[in-house]
Amino acid sequence: MRIAVIGAGALGGLFATLLEGAGHDVTVTARGAALSAIRADGIRLTGGFGDSHAHPRALERLTETPELALVCTKAQDAERAITDNAELLNGCPVIVVQNGLDGVRTAERILPNSDCFGLLVIVAANYTEPGHVTVTTVAPSYLGRGTGAVDGTTLRWQAILGPALHTRSLDNFVGAQWTKLVVNMLNALPAITGLSVQDVVGSAPLRRVLTASMRETVQSAVKRGVRFGSLQKLSNRRLRLFSHLPLWAGQVLPLRMRARMGGVPNLGSTLQSLNRGQRTEIDYLNGAVVREAALAGLPAPINALLTALVHEVEASGTHLTPAQVLARFAAL
Repeated sequence: MRIAVIGAGALGGLFATLLEGAGHDVTVTARGAALSAIRADGIRLTGGFGDSHAHPRALERLTETPELALVCTKAQDAERAITDNAELLNGCPVIVVQNGLDGVRTAERILPNSDCFGLLVIVAANYTEPGHVTVTTVAPSYLGRGTGAVDGTTLRWQAILGPALHTRSLDNFVGAQWTKLVVNMLNALPAITGLSVQDVVGSAPLRRVLTASMRETVQSAVKRGVRFGSLQKLSNRRLRLFSHLPLWAGQVLPLRMRARMGGVPNLGSTLQSLNRGQRTEIDYLNGAVVREAALAGLPAPINALLTALVHEVEASGTHLTPAQVLARFAAL
């Protein structure tokens, strides 16, 4: 099958390599150093899925319509990337591989003739350098759309992609996006401090802040009438219970997440973006919580400050110490 992968960062590089290894004809779009590196030496994959070396066709923009497209850019780059390729993608099935809540809706708006789906990815992958991806945590990915039961078209694509991408189909995909957003609260503090996710969770004071950001996320979703989808052993019932726990008890949630990561340092996608000198997707993670909370008539001061601190680090290029971070939160 002719498959286009839009964006060749950590997840785009991972999926392009796995798809080519499964026998698909893969084209990737990339820019700058990534485009040059892939054209010169392909994509090297190491870590949890084994070592492999793919040589997909690499372009700045698509030149022909694929049979399937995966949009693997960061959330803040999705609209531009889809628009740049819209003439060839409109009418093609599209799977959006992104954090946050807006990716599928963005694709549906720009590509009204396309069947659009979302893919939730739990795999932890580091974009080591252009053309090189290292997988630190292996996990399945989850395909779906809407708030209802899985439909026949979703099952068809799951059957095609499943062997290569370890894909499962998922009911209540929108609710699962919210569940993944809770998980993605792990990203902000590593970006601010430069510490790994494991080290952040291992610090009791930082873990308290992290737990508070997760609780705000869940409380905002509940107020917005969201029914959480089941993902990573998190369910609607468990997350609603978590939203009522005191912070000292709620910290079991990030501690369990850390236990599933293993010992290889997980930097989180937001810190990886900062390390590459790129804009982060924080406005689509913690920033999304702030917007959704406002729509629900709730404050979200923890997530608002986390968003602001990531932007400060983006602007200054300097991480904050844990003590500096905690001093800022003490002012709340």
